[in-house]
Amino acid sequence: MTAPEPPSSESGSPRPEPGDGGHGDGLTPESGGFHTWTEDVLAGPPPPPVDTGGRTRFTRRRDVVVAIGLVVAVAAGWVLLWQASDLKATATAPRSAAPSPAPPELFPPSLGEAWRAESPATPEPVAAGPVVVTAQDGEVIGRDPLTGEPVWSYRRDLPLCTVTAAWQNAVAVYRSDGGFLPDDAPRGDGGCSEVTSLNGEDGSRAAQRNWDAELDAELVGDGTYLTASGQRLITTLRSDLVETMEYGQVPAQVVPDRQPRTGCAYDSVFMNAGRIAVIERCPDDLADRLTVYKATAKDADRPEVVFSEVLDSESAQVVAMTDRLTAVALPDPARLLVFGDDGARTANVPLQVGALRQDGPVAETVAGSGAYHWHTGSATVALSMEDLKPLWTVPDTLGPGTLFAGRMLVPVADGLAVIDQTDGSRVGTFPVDRGGYTGPVAMSTIGPIVLEQRGPLLVALR
Repeated sequence: MTAPEPPSSESGSPRPEPGDGGHGDGLTPESGGFHTWTEDVLAGPPPPPVDTGGRTRFTRRRDVVVAIGLVVAVAAGWVLLWQASDLKATATAPRSAAPSPAPPELFPPSLGEAWRAESPATPEPVAAGPVVVTAQDGEVIGRDPLTGEPVWSYRRDLPLCTVTAAWQNAVAVYRSDGGFLPDDAPRGDGGCSEVTSLNGEDGSRAAQRNWDAELDAELVGDGTYLTASGQRLITTLRSDLVETMEYGQVPAQVVPDRQPRTGCAYDSVFMNAGRIAVIERCPDDLADRLTVYKATAKDADRPEVVFSEVLDSESAQVVAMTDRLTAVALPDPARLLVFGDDGARTANVPLQVGALRQDGPVAETVAGSGAYHWHTGSATVALSMEDLKPLWTVPDTLGPGTLFAGRMLVPVADGLAVIDQTDGSRVGTFPVDRGGYTGPVAMSTIGPIVLEQRGPLLVALR
């Protein structure tokens, strides 16, 4: 329906009077006050005023009560969220540590105990930046290396799986209900699924993520990447805790057939120079299999394999790696095999070390000066960094040892043996009273401090 046309002046319609909005006011369209008779007709009369009794719609009592209820509900929701959050369950006490103490210029004449602390969650001494780290229950503590006094702390209401040092940080792995579990694992045990990186200087949180590390996972790193061992899944992270590689039984894998083999179990894991070596037990193989793959690839669930070879024995263990070689120890008889990147054997050397003992998935190997020092379970063997062949052997040791003031210190029953790195001869011994402890001893150093991990106890010597 269209509006009726206004009467024309020829039909005798009255002319606009002053004040009616016509041209008699002197108003024009350009002045902003002009409107037509058609607009007046269509607009109609204005609506009658509404009596609100002096109140706005929001100021009525009912509306105020509703608004207050909404505010209370939102606040209660935030409280409940806070109660259940990881933030509430985390307690931090960050504080900057003093610079790392300088190492000794001269070899000390003796070593005595400086301090000790319980640290069952560190399988070996952890020196992160300028502090020594201890860990038990759910708490990680950065300590002054000279006195053992706490500098900073980080606590969660979860039990710790393990703690290690990487990228000048302390990397703590916590156990929770999440995480990956092998098919034959007891239900309800959860996994070591929450990893946190703590700045070594002040204990502040550097990064945090969830991953699929299994129970009893051990960590091994190469300075760039950090890998968690597992019976069915091996996971690798970089320094910002971004996952770079998964190997094995990947949970909820979207694209199938990305892994080289399925149904295998992993007994030994090692890494160096951006590569990971793993001993696999696969149902279709007659013996153990050695596989070397890269720590990163285009897709994090599609490993880039360097080589994979079936060995001629079981109970194999990867004990050392360079950027082009991998050393594997085999028992019965004890011998060392060295493989190149093409899978070809470059060495097969008998070992005069007695029975080989493997206490965990990661070999006890530390870097020395021009050699790696590997603990066989009963002896310390130096392996050349050039070709991974044995250089010398120190029998009856409790661990691989550590470098200190230009000498090699190796734990033995009566103390610390001082070893000449050129030929493995013992040039002296520091007596150390371990109070009857005779188990494995993992070692490290920071400044003038020598650290011994004796089971759940960390002891500092100076």
